[in-house]
Amino acid sequence: MTEKYVAVVAGHLCLDVIPDMSHSSKEKFEVMFRPGRLLDVGPITFATGGAVSNTGLALNKLGIPAALMGRVGEDIFGEAIKGIIASHGAGLTDTLIVDKNAVSSYTVIINPPGIDRIFLHCPSANDTFGAADIRYDLVEGARLFHFGYPPLMKRMYEDGSAELLAIYQRVKGMGLTTSLDMALPDVNSPAGRANWPAIVRGVLPYVDVFLPSIEEILYMLRRDTYNDLMARSGGAGFLPLITAELLHDLSDELIDLGVKIVGLKLGERGLYVRTAGQAAIERMGRARPTDPAAWAGKELWAPCFRVNVVGTSGSGDSTIAGFLGALLRDMTPEQTVTAAVAVGACNVEKADTLSGVRGWDETMQRITHGWARLPLAAPAPGWRYDDAQGLWTAG
Repeated sequence: MTEKYVAVVAGHLCLDVIPDMSHSSKEKFEVMFRPGRLLDVGPITFATGGAVSNTGLALNKLGIPAALMGRVGEDIFGEAIKGIIASHGAGLTDTLIVDKNAVSSYTVIINPPGIDRIFLHCPSANDTFGAADIRYDLVEGARLFHFGYPPLMKRMYEDGSAELLAIYQRVKGMGLTTSLDMALPDVNSPAGRANWPAIVRGVLPYVDVFLPSIEEILYMLRRDTYNDLMARSGGAGFLPLITAELLHDLSDELIDLGVKIVGLKLGERGLYVRTAGQAAIERMGRARPTDPAAWAGKELWAPCFRVNVVGTSGSGDSTIAGFLGALLRDMTPEQTVTAAVAVGACNVEKADTLSGVRGWDETMQRITHGWARLPLAAPAPGWRYDDAQGLWTAG
């Protein structure tokens, strides 16, 4: 057994191709992307994307040694992915799988100002990733295991998600704390038509920390609510319509399924976190808090920090890295949610997925030196605002 890594991050890995559109005009989508039009953009950025890169490398930048387990092809994009990852530190590519028979996954990210991102995605090598690709010898020596984006990986959602379930059953059986992130599939794709209620309910008994976006989990567990909110928002994004009542009810369901800590990413509205009771927190595995009582029965809502937003690619993954990094440092729940939104805020100050993420000490200094938050109205009657923590707390 090796103890080289504190965390293992597995799952989706790709090359992000990001044209700089930060200085483009703020026209409506149908005007900006009119057929035959030439759009003037800035330099292109090549960056690694997917949870393995975004969360795994962010954890390493935050001082948490994390093994990266993803699959790439033996091609130009694969070499680019390995080269970018290697630039972040020696040995970071050692645990990647190179598949000679696959094309490396890539994503073209269209990120114009004032318009939500558009992704042109080729899954390829990610579709062949399976339970046997996990280096369980390295997992055995770690404290935390995180998997990201199973909806973008064919073997993770086909056959009733047997491969994903096998991974979590084995890792949880090793005594680790387990974490899971999702992605929003194309509704018309095979992933979009998968039986997500059954998949989620099957795997969550083996997941300690569940950190999806509100859009993802509503799509998977409450499709009628998702469709209703989409219709009411007119396709403009339904985050403003999300209520504290809905978050409380949804987190109740997730905790009943076995999750110990629920974190729901809410974009510019911040991060909502709900925790289970003390007995459940005590069963979280090797990364469980040393004071389970301090984590029990919490309901927190953290507003975002105020920054100049350049790009939002990878912001959710960075938020997860901040959360897991704080959890592994045994911080309080209030400090942990604050660290999560702080790392996410640093991320959006750059166009790519990683260059905005700072080291742990520098990030904490920004918080302690009076970093301003975006305004967030009281989520519901009975919630109170803690000026010292910068958080809303229920009850």
